[in-house]
Amino acid sequence: MSDPHLLDVEDVSIRRGTRNVVRQVSLRVNASERVALVGPNAAGKSTLLSAVAGLLPLSGGDIRLGGSSLTTFSSQKIARAVAFVVALQEGAPKLSVRESTELGRYPHTGPFQDLSSADHDAVSRAIAETRLQDLAERSLGSLSAGERQRALVARALAQEPKLLLLDEPSAHLDIGHGLDLFALLTTIASRGVAIVAVIHDLVAAAQWASRMIVLHEGRIIDDGPPPLVMRGEPLGRAFGVLTMEARSPGGAGPATWRFERRIEG
Repeated sequence: MSDPHLLDVEDVSIRRGTRNVVRQVSLRVNASERVALVGPNAAGKSTLLSAVAGLLPLSGGDIRLGGSSLTTFSSQKIARAVAFVVALQEGAPKLSVRESTELGRYPHTGPFQDLSSADHDAVSRAIAETRLQDLAERSLGSLSAGERQRALVARALAQEPKLLLLDEPSAHLDIGHGLDLFALLTTIASRGVAIVAVIHDLVAAAQWASRMIVLHEGRIIDDGPPPLVMRGEPLGRAFGVLTMEARSPGGAGPATWRFERRIEG
């Protein structure tokens, strides 16, 4: 992809039935960016992510990957550039971790084709990066939630994407597995992969992301570095809360945030 922006979303609108779910959204994402897409329920976050993955039609605007409109891409070509890990995606429980990861090579080989040595190398790299070597022959159905989520990320990495999309990657994970997953995503981004993740936990989003985008009623109402977005009025307005930042005495240590329900009237 020669364009400096891996992803360009330009004035995109998306309708679901009679409802405008996403309204004239524009954003750009560069290599290595860690973008947290946040907002209240029904704000349009997952819908926007699905459209970027080429899974939903647009009612207006355009999405470009590397400067080329997504409408000019085949589904196979999109999958070579974009990997999408969906919330609560279980996968076939009887597949082994290795077999599941091998599915990520289909955009490069096509279905029912034997994997080449290069394909097997890509699979092995994905399994190693997600620290699943000891579980590679285990079935997905035998894994814990955290292990299964890493297996899904391994399959996505086997695609060798330039853009990784995740919908609620830490949902149903305990705090330890959640921290491990976000550390893994940071490592992946350091290799040049752009990551856009829908995250409901605002504190986790602020700690992990290099950039936060706030979606409210289908529109972007804030976009910037996490400390500024977390202190901003738009975030509080979207969630109906007051956001307060606290630091340890002397200003040392990372900021923490406290939320209180906004009382109207």
